[in-house]
Amino acid sequence: MTYSPLLLAGAASLALTAPLKAQDLTAEVFSSWTSGGELKALDAIKSEFEARGGTWENASVAGFENANAAFQNRIMAGDPPAVKQLIVGQDPLEFIEAGLMTPVTDVAEAGHWADVIPASILESITYDGEIYLTPVGIHGESWMFYSMPAFEKAGIDGEPESWDEFFADMDALKAAGITPIAWGGQSWQEAKVFNMVLLTQVGLDGFMKIFVDKDADVLSSEGVKSTLEIVAKMRGYVDEGAPGRNWNDATAMVIEGTAGVQFMGDWAKGEFTNAGLTPEVDFGCAMAPSTPGMIYIGDAFGYPKLEGAEAAQKLMAEVVMDPKVQVEFSLNKGSMPIRTDVDKSQFDVCTQKGLAMLEAGTIVPEHAITITPEQVGLLTDFVGEFFNTPDADIDEAMEQFAEVFE
Repeated sequence: MTYSPLLLAGAASLALTAPLKAQDLTAEVFSSWTSGGELKALDAIKSEFEARGGTWENASVAGFENANAAFQNRIMAGDPPAVKQLIVGQDPLEFIEAGLMTPVTDVAEAGHWADVIPASILESITYDGEIYLTPVGIHGESWMFYSMPAFEKAGIDGEPESWDEFFADMDALKAAGITPIAWGGQSWQEAKVFNMVLLTQVGLDGFMKIFVDKDADVLSSEGVKSTLEIVAKMRGYVDEGAPGRNWNDATAMVIEGTAGVQFMGDWAKGEFTNAGLTPEVDFGCAMAPSTPGMIYIGDAFGYPKLEGAEAAQKLMAEVVMDPKVQVEFSLNKGSMPIRTDVDKSQFDVCTQKGLAMLEAGTIVPEHAITITPEQVGLLTDFVGEFFNTPDADIDEAMEQFAEVFE
C-alpha cells in the first residue's frame, strides 16, 4: 500500500494538533487479528498489559490489507490509535518518515533488546538510528499444512518431496472427491504461495538477488519461468469458492478434511491448535516441496504519535518483549518468539522444524521486509492477476514480474 506524501504531511499536522483523547495507561490496539488463534495470542499480551495497570481497548479489522486501509483513514482523520500491528521492515516506513510514529529506543536500550533478538530483526525495526517497532514473533511462510485423514482416504503415504510428487498427490485427492488445495483467493495470499514456489526454483541466493539486488539475470531465469508454470498448474486443483476466501476459512477446510493441503504461514497452525488438533496425528506440517529453506516475516507493534499515550505505549513495548509473553503468544499464534533466550521446549514438532531452520540460517526475509510498500503492492497485484487469468502467457508474465523491480 502506498500513501500520498501530501496526505501524510497533513495527517502529521492533525496528529499533533487535533484534540485527541488518551489516558495515561489506556491503549487502543489496532490490528488485523480476528481469528481464534490470533485472538488467543493477542490475549497473552492484553492480559499482561492489564496486569501491569494498563487499560486495553481492542480495535480489530479482519484482513491485513483492510486493516491497513482503515488505519490510514484513522491517520488522515487525526484519530490514530495508540498501538498499531505492523510488519518489520519497510511496512511502516512512510509513516515514520512523515513524523507520525513515536520511537521506543529508550525502552529497547533499558531492556537490552540488542542482546536477545537477531541482528537482522534489530536492523529491520531501526530507522535512522531510532527503534520504532516492538517485534513479537517470527513467522515462517514456506509451510504446507495437510489433513492426515484426507491423505489417508486418498491413499497418500507421506509428504511429497518434489513438485511432481505433489501434483500426483493432488490428482489422488481429486480422485477421492476431496478438494486438493484449500485456496485463499486474495492477492496477498496468492503472493505468498508464489514466493514459496519461487524459493524452491531459484534457491536462497537467487531469492535474495531478486528481492534485494533486483538482479536482471535471475529475474529472467528458468527458475522464474518454472515458478510461473507451477503456480499456473495449481489453478486446476482449486475449488470454485476460492475467490475472496479468507485464509482462516481455507485453513478450516483442511481442519475439516474437506481439502487436502493449504500453503500458508505458520499462523495457520494456531487455527489447528485452537481446534484441538495435534500435529502429526490429525494434521501434518511440511515445508513446500523441495524447498532449500524458509521465508520468514516478523510481526511487530508500532506507536502512532498520540498526545498523552506515551506512557501506555512504553508499557506496551515492555510487555510485548517479556519472555513469558513471547512464548505464550507464539504458542497460540503458531509463530516463533523473537527473543533468543526463551524456553523453546514447550513448542511442538512444527515449530521445532522452523526453529531448526532459523538456527541453521537457511532463511530469507519476506518481500515486505526488503522492498518498498509500492513494490509490495505491484507484486501482489501481479500475482493475483496472473493466477486469476487462466490463459496468461508465461513469457509475458515473466516480463511483468521483472517490471515490479524496476
